Formats: sequence, C-alpha cells, structure tokens
Amino acid sequence: MDIVSIYKHFPSQNDCIEYLEQVRWNHNPQCPYCKSHNQTPMPNEHRYHCNNCNTSYSVTVGTIFHKTKLDLQKWFLAITLILNAKKGVSARQLSRDLEVNKNTAWYMGMRIRHAMIEEKELLNGFVEIDETYIGGKPRKGDGKEHKRGRGTDKTPVVGMAERGGKVFAKVHKKLDSKNLAHLVREHVNIRNATIVTDEYSGYVRLKLFSNHMVINHQKSYAEGEIHTNTIEGFWALLKRGIVGQYHKVSVRYLNRYICEFCYRYNNRKIEDLFGVTIQKAVGII
Repeated sequence: MDIVSIYKHFPSQNDCIEYLEQVRWNHNPQCPYCKSHNQTPMPNEHRYHCNNCNTSYSVTVGTIFHKTKLDLQKWFLAITLILNAKKGVSARQLSRDLEVNKNTAWYMGMRIRHAMIEEKELLNGFVEIDETYIGGKPRKGDGKEHKRGRGTDKTPVVGMAERGGKVFAKVHKKLDSKNLAHLVREHVNIRNATIVTDEYSGYVRLKLFSNHMVINHQKSYAEGEIHTNTIEGFWALLKRGIVGQYHKVSVRYLNRYICEFCYRYNNRKIEDLFGVTIQKAVGII
C-alpha cells in the first residue's frame, strides 16, 4: 500500500469505515461490550445501538482508532507512511505530511506502534544473539574518557535473530549471564537451534544447555557459519533510524520503537502488510 493507493481506495470517511467493518465484523456488526449481534443501525451516524445491553458503539471501539477525532483516512496514511519508511518516520515529519500538530502525530505513531507488538514466537535454526547500547554521544572537550559499548551508561538492548527468519529485541538493564540465559530459554527453541554469539562472558552459561558457538571478533568477524552479521545488520538499521529520524528517544518509550523496527523486519516478505496491520489494529490478530 502507498499514499496514492490510500487516496484511490479510501477517498472518504465512509469508505474507511466500511473497510474497517468488513475487516472486523465481515459486515455483521457485533457489540464490543456484550458480544451480541442484536443491533440497530443509528440514523445519520456511523454507529449501532445494541438491543441487548442498550449501548451504542462504532467499529472503532476497542481499537487504536477509539475516540479519535481525526478522519480515518489520515490514520490509514499514517500507517502507510510508517510501514513504508525503512528507518521510521519522526513525529514532526508525520505532522507535516498529515497536516496535524506534533503532539497528535506522536500520539498516532505510538498507537500504531502498539498495534505492531507481536506475540512471542520461538526462534529456530541458527540464532544469532548480540547486544547493543543506545544513547546520546558524549560532549566533546569535557575532559573525561568515554567508553563505547559495554561498560557505558547507555541503555542496553539485547537482540536475537533467526537467519532468514524473525528477529526479537528488547531493552534489558542487566545483561549478565543469568539474565541472558533466561532470555534464551524464553525466546529460542533450544532443541532445534544453534546459538551463535561473540566472546562476551555473559554468554558463558549458554553452552550448559544449548549448542553454542562463539565468534572471536578480535580475530575475525566470520568463520563460515559462525558469525553474528545478521543481528548486527539489524542493529545498524535500528541505530540509523534512531539517530537519523528520531534523533532522541526516551528510555520509557524505547521498547515501542524497537517493536516497530522488529515488526517491519519480521513482516518484510508480506505483500499486504497494510491489511495485516489493520487486522492487528482492530484486534483480529
């Protein structure tokens, strides 16, 4: 889906509502409060009256579009812009493209990212695990020696990538061997996976319960199938997006932005990603 297609397929508010009703209800409205199909269309409004619990509702109730005052066409445009931007779209850029204020654009972006949260799925095959550190660059000329990577005061993020498959990443404040082992057990199918990491001592426990291979980056970045180039490529994409598009991301919302990048990466082979995202937005999947 692209911007031209949005204007072509959804030229009016009615077209957007009909599309959402088809996706969510298959044109058979159901009360989101009591799940009854006994309803009466309300005249002059895109709402229904539930004859069972005596409440009124619309197709946007309980979705990311709930109580919005913006036209749904702008929401569809925002979803399209975010999905098509490989490195993300900042709130200020979104506000300029949609002609809304910055706070509204940020709110829309965060709601759309909420729909991008995916259910946990175990990784198989060759699974590369690595961590990165996200934060601002130190000021020059402050007289202090600044480290890069481990040992800094930046926010640590751990990631796992299945070669040719999906990626998982999240903020994790304490990346010691105990916590890393717990994350691996939670997100990797141990019986059907070969784990590849660098020489960081935090991964030392993995060899106790999994097939664990180590690449020594001081000697080489790849030794046949032993490398972490997949997850490092994802880190490069994530960091280019944060530095080049968002510029600054608070720790409070960092996981939401990481989910956005994971969602685009994991669904990169789906042709109708817009339709899938709309289904997630209205709670179908």
